[in-house]
Amino acid sequence: MASHGFWSLGGDNAGANTGSQSPSTPRAWCQAAAQKLSGGIGSKLCALLNVGEVEKPAEPGAKQPPQTAAGTCGCNKSCNCTKAAVVFSDLYSTDLLPATDGDTKTMTFLQEVVDILLAYIVESFDRETKVIDFHYPNELLQMNNWELQDEPATLDDILISCRATLKYAIKTAHPRYFNQLSTGLDMVGLAADWLTSTANTNMFTYEVAPVFVLLEYVTLKKMREIIGWTDGRGDGIFSPGGAISNMYAMLLARFKMFPEVKEKGMSSVPRLVAFTSEHSHFSIKKGAAALGIGTESVICIKADESGKLIPADLERRILEAKQKGFVPFFVSATAGTTVYGAFDPLIAISDICKKYNIWMHVDGAWGGSLLMSRRHRWKLDGVERANSVTWNPHKMMSVPLQCSALLVREEGLMQNCNQMHACYLFQQDKHYDLSYDTGDKALQCGRHVDIFKLWLMWRAKGTIGFEAQIDKCLELSEYLYNKIKDREGYEMVFDGKPQHTNVCFWYLPPGIRYMEDKEERKKHLHKVAPVIKARMMEYGTTMVSYQPQGDKVNFFRMVISNPAATFEDIDFLIEEIERLGQDL
Repeated sequence: MASHGFWSLGGDNAGANTGSQSPSTPRAWCQAAAQKLSGGIGSKLCALLNVGEVEKPAEPGAKQPPQTAAGTCGCNKSCNCTKAAVVFSDLYSTDLLPATDGDTKTMTFLQEVVDILLAYIVESFDRETKVIDFHYPNELLQMNNWELQDEPATLDDILISCRATLKYAIKTAHPRYFNQLSTGLDMVGLAADWLTSTANTNMFTYEVAPVFVLLEYVTLKKMREIIGWTDGRGDGIFSPGGAISNMYAMLLARFKMFPEVKEKGMSSVPRLVAFTSEHSHFSIKKGAAALGIGTESVICIKADESGKLIPADLERRILEAKQKGFVPFFVSATAGTTVYGAFDPLIAISDICKKYNIWMHVDGAWGGSLLMSRRHRWKLDGVERANSVTWNPHKMMSVPLQCSALLVREEGLMQNCNQMHACYLFQQDKHYDLSYDTGDKALQCGRHVDIFKLWLMWRAKGTIGFEAQIDKCLELSEYLYNKIKDREGYEMVFDGKPQHTNVCFWYLPPGIRYMEDKEERKKHLHKVAPVIKARMMEYGTTMVSYQPQGDKVNFFRMVISNPAATFEDIDFLIEEIERLGQDL
């Protein structure tokens, strides 16, 4: 029998206890959870969510269920819970492990934390709840005591802080949260993140992270195979986000052309210039600033109306730079621009890079995951010719933040570029294969374990599962485009179907649709998206981003990467924009 999804706990026999209640409803799930989860977690979860009988007002004269006494576990049945014996208002962090006899207190405390997390998770997927409980910064600062103090807080205070933090957090897993490129919450990925934090180790050597180092090796090889590099050969690393991955690529390109820069610095090399689309991510300029190359040495190439880099302009600007005595060393093509979702023509760009012996990088932080889809990977044709690729699984693949990979075609280059031979970490006389001590090829010393989330989700879904997830998001974006392209009150920012899940549009309230003065109309239209977005946040119903682009005034940029989103959620978004903007 097919699973009912998140609510499928005990789904097959839940009907015996719920009457006509569907096993896929929250109430049925909670009733099953109350029976199957130990320690009264299920009952407490239902109570926290106000699911089931708690939702119904008591009838006059009706017999009330027995109330749980204060300080008991809340199971409503006989059990061996220790919660009744633990009073958190009398306990501090020093009472938990590794304190003597701290095991029971630790388990009980952590169970309370898990109860809070489970309630938040279930609530996040409930469309009847708010995406955001918005308060202005000064209000939020005054509503809770966020200040750090000299004296320790009790564990009861710590639990209160946990609840308050989640109360005002953005529910990024909510099916109607579309604000960023990274949305959704995968349960296997979440479990992997919990395990990673529990293991609490560092990725610099095999001796302290044996399994995680091997999983990174296996996964990076698989990703290189998907890019199209022969037998998955090459190198790579997981870094703290796409901006750092892009900077790594620029660092490697500079070292490849001028290896002496590692020891002698920028004074030893000629004036270097890099090239990228005018629609590219700001991290390319940030990387140039951080590496001492300078933002003025990043030359922005014109893009066409749909946001794709124009190869002819790239070649023209390369020739101009060479005539000035500058040395072109790096071209960053974008596979999925942040705003338009455009895919630069990688084959044409790679031809130019080969002609002028320039490192070709593909920033696929947003669009790289389309390589997992047989239906859409053609948009990255030519990526296999790149020297390096950034790919962020924490975007379209919904791996919990953070999870970004830099893939490099040349094996050994990262090691030569970054290694410092720290003898207190990377001893050369260890008793195992030293190639698995990956830390010396990274800029960081301490490096978080980001691999396990991706690896475990990949095991759970398989490649075909990721493919289906990605295809669904693109199908939803096309559905949105088709619904609004000819709908009264909407204008598309550029013609044609979206290349990625980015759908860019203006909403024109009735009051400005028929303005004849174009400048006045433009001035009013610029204010529409910010006001509607502010109202969205105040009502807490949904969130979607907006921005200007070049000479274009503020428009909505709808992106879909949330696996929980449905066609009904797209319909809701359209209706909500119209409701909130009707009077503007």
